[in-house]
Amino acid sequence: MRGVMHDGAMFVRTESLPQVPRPHMRVRVHTPIGSAVVPWIGVPHEPDGRHLVERTVDADLRRGRNTRPAAGTVPELRQEGDRVVMRGLLHLADYGAARLRMGHRPVLFDLASPIPVGVDESWVEIDVGTENVTLPPYRT
Repeated sequence: MRGVMHDGAMFVRTESLPQVPRPHMRVRVHTPIGSAVVPWIGVPHEPDGRHLVERTVDADLRRGRNTRPAAGTVPELRQEGDRVVMRGLLHLADYGAARLRMGHRPVLFDLASPIPVGVDESWVEIDVGTENVTLPPYRT
């Protein structure tokens, strides 16, 4: 299943960046909880502006590797080098998955390693490679 926003789309502001050869162009996405540089999956000549997008995160949760307790209790999206860091409230599901609530939009994740039940309903930070986060335009 991988991390995928599952309850609709969100409006973000994007700005194009100087490009280097890659499968997808990169944009800086600005959200109410922060910004990060991610691949743009939309129309190449329209990366700048306000867009209705779906956020897709193609990474599993790995406790102690890309998932750790958060120092703060405020949702956040930020860039750290070639990693995107997401802070939110973690909710564990019975079917081997988890949901990270960051503001109004949760992201679903598969669990690559067990996460103790005591972590349920706790604030965590999840960091994934920039290439694992994409912004496809929302299609109705």
